[in-house]
Amino acid sequence: MSDDVVKKVKASSKLITRKYESKKMDQEEILEVENEGWWVYVLLLSTIVILAESLKEYTFSFDNVTLTYSIFILPIIYFVTNYITKKYGYYKSVVGISASGVALVLFSFLMSFVIGKSFNFYDICGGFCGYVISQFVNLTIYQFLLVNTSGSFLLLYLTYLFAFVVNYLFYTLIYMNLLVFDNYWISYFATLILQGLISFLLVFFDVNIKRGIEVE
Repeated sequence: MSDDVVKKVKASSKLITRKYESKKMDQEEILEVENEGWWVYVLLLSTIVILAESLKEYTFSFDNVTLTYSIFILPIIYFVTNYITKKYGYYKSVVGISASGVALVLFSFLMSFVIGKSFNFYDICGGFCGYVISQFVNLTIYQFLLVNTSGSFLLLYLTYLFAFVVNYLFYTLIYMNLLVFDNYWISYFATLILQGLISFLLVFFDVNIKRGIEVE
């Protein structure tokens, strides 16, 4: 009887070991696939940032308020950054923000060269600083929520809105002369409201994104 028990225990332990090794190998394979694909989203983020910058010249108006079409792209930019954070980790998002920031400057330089205008970094300094600072603020808060909460819809939504506020705050601080416009604050809050509506829809997708293995 004792020999039979020993044989069963040995057989059982081997089965458990093989199952554990199989699960570990599956996780390593998934992690390897994830690590190979993250740069695609960094490229996507840079492309969307360039698109947003190119749309700044195109505007629409209602009730004497003039807004740029790029306001509809900005929420998607933060959504892509948050997706990278949730699927691939904090440092991959840092790379994405850095790469997209460089892409923003290079695109502005290239466009200045194409249209025959002298390039002046101050012309894009407000947009660049607002973008990079708001992205890192958004990234820090989002990472904190991933680690310490279960992904509350309201908290994620407020994170998006706060990122918009920070973006336009730093843009305004650099271009203080915008404050003298009578309709500036109307445009400011109209922009936040429209982007808030878009973000409300994006957060529905955000809360349902499964975390990557490195983030779990």
